Amino acid sequence: MKGLRLFRLAVWAAVFMLGGFLLISTQFPESQVGRQTIASGTAKVGGPFSLLTPAGERIDNQSLAGRPYIVFFGFTYCPDICPTTLFELTDLMADLGPDADSVEVLFVTVDPDRDTPAALSSYMTSFDSRITALRGSATETENTLKSFSAYAKKVPLETGGYTMDHTAGVFLMRPDGGFTGMMDMHEPRETKLEKLRRLARMANTGQG
Repeated sequence: MKGLRLFRLAVWAAVFMLGGFLLISTQFPESQVGRQTIASGTAKVGGPFSLLTPAGERIDNQSLAGRPYIVFFGFTYCPDICPTTLFELTDLMADLGPDADSVEVLFVTVDPDRDTPAALSSYMTSFDSRITALRGSATETENTLKSFSAYAKKVPLETGGYTMDHTAGVFLMRPDGGFTGMMDMHEPRETKLEKLRRLARMANTGQG
């Protein structure tokens, strides 16, 4: 636990230095939500997807029907934004108390080549156990990104290998699978909590 908290402090320090730049470059890339709209001006967010948990359980939009859920795209080799967001979601879920059980929280890897089931299982032990990691084939991953009008792209590194540029916002989805908004991890904490409370109320009242 002590090592985890030291890691968290190190992550937050890095984010405060790099977060502003990375947020601008990754949260709303040009192929993402703001650009892909239908004629009515409504963002194309939400649609069919099908992925697997590290244990091999298939999760899709149909299995989630009737429950509000949130989706965050990332990858285990991410140096800052991904672990910071997952730590923040872990803390927010703790603050929500029992209401957190009403909201499904999904972490979708955009790097299935390196994020094997074993790697994801190990990585997720640092975060709230109710956060479900999901991965798919290259085709399934691309289809999921398209369903959420999200973005991910391999970026070669000068030292060799690659990193991933990807959408950094958190998608908030109603029980009927409709899109209700985004959560920005740079928002005030109470703003983020209220957004999650609204999702939880949708589950309790049957709205959406």
